[in-house]
Amino acid sequence: MELIIDGGTVVTMGSKGIVRDGVIVVENSRIVDVGKGSDLRRKYSGYEKINAKGKLVIPGLVNTHQHAAMSLLRGYADDCPLKEWLEKWIWPLEKHVTGRDIYVGALLTAVESIMGGTTTVNTMYHYIEGGNEAQAFAEAGLRGVVGHVCFSWRKNEDKKALRNLAKDWHRKKSRLIRVSVDPHAAYTVDPEYMKELREIGNELNEKYGSSDSPIMWHMHVAETLDEPEKIQQAFNVPVKGGVVEYLDSLGVLGNEVIAIHCVALTQRDIKILKKRGVKVSHNPISNLKLASGISPVPSLINAGVIVALGTDSPCSNNNADMFGVMKTAALLHKGIHKDPTLMPAEQVLRMATIEGAKALLWDKRIGSIEIGKNADLVIVDFKKPHLCPLFNEISHLVYSAGPSDVDTVLINGKIVMENRKTTTIDVHQVLEMAEKTKERLLARLGEHNQ
Repeated sequence: MELIIDGGTVVTMGSKGIVRDGVIVVENSRIVDVGKGSDLRRKYSGYEKINAKGKLVIPGLVNTHQHAAMSLLRGYADDCPLKEWLEKWIWPLEKHVTGRDIYVGALLTAVESIMGGTTTVNTMYHYIEGGNEAQAFAEAGLRGVVGHVCFSWRKNEDKKALRNLAKDWHRKKSRLIRVSVDPHAAYTVDPEYMKELREIGNELNEKYGSSDSPIMWHMHVAETLDEPEKIQQAFNVPVKGGVVEYLDSLGVLGNEVIAIHCVALTQRDIKILKKRGVKVSHNPISNLKLASGISPVPSLINAGVIVALGTDSPCSNNNADMFGVMKTAALLHKGIHKDPTLMPAEQVLRMATIEGAKALLWDKRIGSIEIGKNADLVIVDFKKPHLCPLFNEISHLVYSAGPSDVDTVLINGKIVMENRKTTTIDVHQVLEMAEKTKERLLARLGEHNQ
């Protein structure tokens, strides 16, 4: 496809900054030119045209932590502490989840993500036969890192699932899909298994990965203050410092690790994250809803740690709205530190775009609008009352805009939504599937509890 996006304000998040009355030229999956309309319009003719006048064009948003299939549980278990939420509500219901359920839930999240301007999602869930998140993302045309979550109580099943996931999906669907090894957390994965999963990740990387498409490592880290005690109780191992220090003692941290939440960190933990090149996914809305605490993001950034943003699952957020996450991240740290200069809008937008791409080791291809990168682009309609008058585009994106302002979305050069209409998936059909799937899941739970 040869395509020109013409007349919009282009927020590149790259070296060209903001280009007003800009033009982006797309050929097949790549951006081949970007600049002022006066310089480029005559240069390219015969291309399909998208009129972006009065609109902003931004890089696709990058959601660095999701459990996409859990959209089926949206609103199922609210207003509970994390331990009760998991052990009393979520895990008992998940025992009855099928591959078909996972596929439908992930498809619902994929559609919601695309319609909200998110083009890349890093998700952790169960990879089982009969349907999976990778299949759903591929059908929707969503870019993603798809992992299988690992627990000590099912080691053999995990190892089989990880190998099948890597074999079947890594770098597939025009390289839109990558995979990851996902230990659930340090308190659900014992020390020896944690080290074995690191070896499996290395093995899979050698077999299926490459320097520009590595297999990632994705896990919850230091989500609550009592996590060291939970590790000690679960596995009878001493945890003298923070959780990051404990994981480092196992030799499992590295550049391809993305640590989720990182609420309860020591100063030594932060130094280790920087030293090992570990990336952090900040999930402020989920952490607030579960009352888990607040990640020391300004300290992480000051230490040079790459920090990106994530929504977490649709049953602990309860949506896939990255605009909401941006605004919350910006406001939260200003409020608790009583410093309005912290987390300025531009920094937060970077966390949702180019820093998110860096966190997933995908920044050579996505995260900014630059020549040679994949055309993951989002057009935001600024002709709205809540986005008027306009003094600062980035301020409006972080503090005022929302998912419903997203007009058109391209992923890998393909239009997956145009004028608010998805082109790859029938939204109404997905909604019907999700409701029926939820009812069948609850029925299985009810039969089990009788």
